[in-house]
Amino acid sequence: MDTEVIVVGAGPVGLMLAGELRLGGARVVVLDRLGSPTTESRASTLHARTMEVLDQRGLLDALGTVPNRAQGHFGGIPLDLGGLATRFPGLWTVPQARVEELLADWALRLGADLRRSHEVTGLTDTGGGVVVRATGPAGPLELTAAYVVGCDGETSTVRREAGITLSGTEATRELLRADVTGIQVADRRFQRLPTGLAIAGRLPSGATRLMVGEYAAPPGRTAPVTFAEFGKAWQRVTGEDISGGEPVWLNAFDNASLLADHYRLGRVLLAGDAAHLQMPSGGQAINLGLQDAVNLGWKLAAEVSGDAPEGLLDSYDQERRATGRRVLDDVAAQSALLLGTDTDPLRTLLTGLIDHPGVRDLLAGAVSGLDVRYPSAPGAHPLVGARMPDVALVSTSWPVTSTELLRSGFGLLLHLPSGAAGPGRRARLRRLTEACARPVSYVPCAPPPAGGPLDGLDAVLIRPDGHVAWAGPDAEDPGPALRRWFG
Repeated sequence: MDTEVIVVGAGPVGLMLAGELRLGGARVVVLDRLGSPTTESRASTLHARTMEVLDQRGLLDALGTVPNRAQGHFGGIPLDLGGLATRFPGLWTVPQARVEELLADWALRLGADLRRSHEVTGLTDTGGGVVVRATGPAGPLELTAAYVVGCDGETSTVRREAGITLSGTEATRELLRADVTGIQVADRRFQRLPTGLAIAGRLPSGATRLMVGEYAAPPGRTAPVTFAEFGKAWQRVTGEDISGGEPVWLNAFDNASLLADHYRLGRVLLAGDAAHLQMPSGGQAINLGLQDAVNLGWKLAAEVSGDAPEGLLDSYDQERRATGRRVLDDVAAQSALLLGTDTDPLRTLLTGLIDHPGVRDLLAGAVSGLDVRYPSAPGAHPLVGARMPDVALVSTSWPVTSTELLRSGFGLLLHLPSGAAGPGRRARLRRLTEACARPVSYVPCAPPPAGGPLDGLDAVLIRPDGHVAWAGPDAEDPGPALRRWFG
């Protein structure tokens, strides 16, 4: 085979996946139809969980100082995200082009093979591998691999060629979006006007990002939007003339809510917008997609190496399709609040409720991605399935955090004995990790502070994606969990 995994699409999701696959030791080729990275930053917001994931891989320092704001929204209703239980509360402004640059540099440093100007035209799952057909600078070519992953967006060629269908709710509204220079308009934050929705905000680049949705605008566009068309829609909704401006880019989108019926079908997998289509709402799409990639990367790397325990790769579909369904439902609710013509009473009610801590925390956890919890066995510790919080530890004789210990992309078994751990227990835990087919670091630490998230635990097993696989006191055996996730 030419490589072990072919990733189609060099956007943020495809590049994140490529880096994760290389951390896991898999050979990967990334194909992208564009000759150079896009300069359009349609997404510009990273959520708390995505910032934690980038920190797990040691990538945040390269971003420098990132603008942060505490206030988010739910369907245009202000939502305080500043009190989230994380080192990264609120919303973080990082243009999509910068995210792509960061992740491309990381993936290439790890040894990914990135091939631009390669447009995929077809694929065949042979049962023992995949054949991907593409057109490159030298003409048509075929590449073979064990698996292919479509990270190629809403109109995914990989999804179409694999015959993977979408289910959900088709679009009922169209919206237009553009970055425009040379105009002076007032900032608008989800302003609902008699004939439509208008949003405007000045970007650090000096351009103004505009979004407009007429309540009467039907979906089903067959031609690209023009700036003249955009300007007329803006004027009908706001009364403002922006015809003297110059568009940096513009596009049309809608409020469809569609989920792939399979994230994995044989040797074909999907991630990011190829797997789920939703109306843009506060950066949900890019954050959901990046977290797809982090869930999939270590599992697929284990599969191609032959070390994966039975069912490991299938857990990607099980875990991330359920997460995608929840996010799409959340976005659909926001779409109804924003674009519905008879939702004012509901908006008034929710505006009052959202200040209550329980409601605020519930919605903030969903928006930020911090509330994602994968299935766990009955009676498991409350941490199991949830993300591992960033905890200060003392490993042997030096301070370290749980996040820093995940930088390698390995599994992690923290040993936190509250008393004098016998040499037999230490030796057994070390032997268990050494017997795993995939790398798991055994890290003995001093007991954590009382009252913290690890209080009362003797050991915690953490997956490479930062989610807790097992946690228990000194009488419990992590062996079954180690075999379940690491072979």
